[in-house]
Amino acid sequence: MPSSRLLSLLLASLMGCCATLSYADEVSVAVAANFTGPMEKIAPAFEKATGHKALVAYGTVGKFYAQIKNGAPFEVLVSADDETPIRLEKDGLAEAPSRFTYAIGKLVLWSAKPGLVDDRGEVLKRGGFQRLAIANPKVAVYGAAAVEAMKKLGVDAALESRLVYGENITQTYQFAATGNADLGFVALSQIYKNGQYAPGSYWLVPPTLYPQIRQDAVLLWRGKANVAATAFLAYLKSDAAKQVISAYGYEF
Repeated sequence: MPSSRLLSLLLASLMGCCATLSYADEVSVAVAANFTGPMEKIAPAFEKATGHKALVAYGTVGKFYAQIKNGAPFEVLVSADDETPIRLEKDGLAEAPSRFTYAIGKLVLWSAKPGLVDDRGEVLKRGGFQRLAIANPKVAVYGAAAVEAMKKLGVDAALESRLVYGENITQTYQFAATGNADLGFVALSQIYKNGQYAPGSYWLVPPTLYPQIRQDAVLLWRGKANVAATAFLAYLKSDAAKQVISAYGYEF
């Protein structure tokens, strides 16, 4: 009968709705600032694919480490390095078997001014600028990489008085993008997407000038019982996520 059929359809629809609601969960994710661009695409794609919701916070790994040690309720760390996840493992705050490298980061010297940065980084020796932005090397992986690169080039002492420090790599990029600094050491992912560089001039710093930036993700102890946390890490390994990560210039 039509009325019975309609009732069956309504019940089936209600059951499907309830099943979705019972499956969905939330995961709190701490994400390194250099990975902001890819994560802004990966998080909603993860939610669409799984029904879970990712609550994302961006920052420097040094500050995340301190916050997690002090009880911050993060369940997954998407780090800018591999050292911080290992430290958290040793502290008993991360699950070692879950850790994996999701990307290899690249350092780039960039200016919003066309022609200022040459393709060999000679501008660092030649001068012709007032302020050079780098992320705070005490808490930011890309800042530490920039310091190492300047040391190997032998320009660190000469440039010391011209350095301006960003709290993280996002603020460092903003200094260079807005002209508060003439140029800056930033993450490639901030000025590169789908084969196109941002306007201006840049030098892709040779990887021999700084330690390899292995960016690891790990499940934190607070996320052990959360199916959304393990699902998020699984999605970060997926081909769909890798396609996004690659589009921002990261390698694997």
